Amino acid sequence: MGKKIYVGNLPFTATSESLSEVFGRYGKVDSSKIIMDRDTGRSKGFGFVEMSDAGAADSAITSLHGSDFGGRSLTVNEARPMEKRESRSFPQR
Repeated sequence: MGKKIYVGNLPFTATSESLSEVFGRYGKVDSSKIIMDRDTGRSKGFGFVEMSDAGAADSAITSLHGSDFGGRSLTVNEARPMEKRESRSFPQR
């Protein structure tokens, strides 16, 4: 089974394609996504990469954590499972 990787401290100019290209040096990238702010449409400075080969994912994490990408030092770890959010209730009008 593959791994989902968290990538933080991305430059705001980074794209999903550039993220795939960097991680693709270590193995097959199944998907990459940069998280965008829904109000401004700008990058939030982090994203996720999924790789099907766990060994390649571990190698990418070890090699890329702390490396320079677009002038910024990347934070790269295995992604934690998403925590369930409490539902928001808005007052009725």
